[in-house]
Amino acid sequence: MGKPKELKEEFPSVVDRAYTEYKKHKKVEQIMTTEIVSTRIDTTMDEVAKIMGEKHIGSLIVEDYKTPVGIVTERDLLSSVLALGKNPKDVKVKEIMSCPLIKICSFAEIKEAAQMMIKKKGRLTVFECGDLIGIITASDLIRSLPDVPETRLKVDEFMTKKVTTADEKTWIADIAKIMGKQRIGSVIITSKTEPRKMGIFTERDLLSTFLAKEKSLVTEVGKASSKPLITTLLGTTIHKTAAIMTANHIRRLPIIDNSELVGIITARDLVEAYAK
Repeated sequence: MGKPKELKEEFPSVVDRAYTEYKKHKKVEQIMTTEIVSTRIDTTMDEVAKIMGEKHIGSLIVEDYKTPVGIVTERDLLSSVLALGKNPKDVKVKEIMSCPLIKICSFAEIKEAAQMMIKKKGRLTVFECGDLIGIITASDLIRSLPDVPETRLKVDEFMTKKVTTADEKTWIADIAKIMGKQRIGSVIITSKTEPRKMGIFTERDLLSTFLAKEKSLVTEVGKASSKPLITTLLGTTIHKTAAIMTANHIRRLPIIDNSELVGIITARDLVEAYAK
């Protein structure tokens, strides 16, 4: 009776190992986003904000005469428009887009994609026979991170220790400028009356909840921040952190140690850890 029990206990680990090997050699075409949303080079950034906000996406492919020539992102909107006090209606895509596109083949392995993303510092566009067929973001990659030595490293080594915070009474217009100037995608929102009850406001919140709907940015950020704050503990592995982000559909995770906020880690940080 003891033998079958041992086999029973062994079987899941065999499956786990096989699945890990499968994930290690996954191809770009298996994880890429195939729904490509594009815009023209002469589109104004307020129109771009509406499109990205309504579709809950962070970038648009830029076309000129129906040919993909660049990419514009929510970070471009923050850093090159809002942070500088410019009106999005007065700025055209061609003025701030990134080009040329960072290209990768559909049959490349995800490890290669991670390394290219960190080296080139941008989203990847997937081409096949000269045609654009997909796009790869950091979120796409962390959904497929295998359980390998690189992803067993701790978040401690890759998190950002200096966390930007703002009081819940701060106007969203000011939060947008902070994110744009510091080139960060989120701000932790604190409360003087309830110090332990923190929230988070992200560039995606700004796009989807405010810019896309043309709502006033003269609004207290506390009313629009996400609560309760989803966190993980110092010492958590990269692999587990990726799983938490994927399960909660988030791209940033604050790090807690002894009930204190000690850092924050992003999807791109996880990709960098895996790329090493």
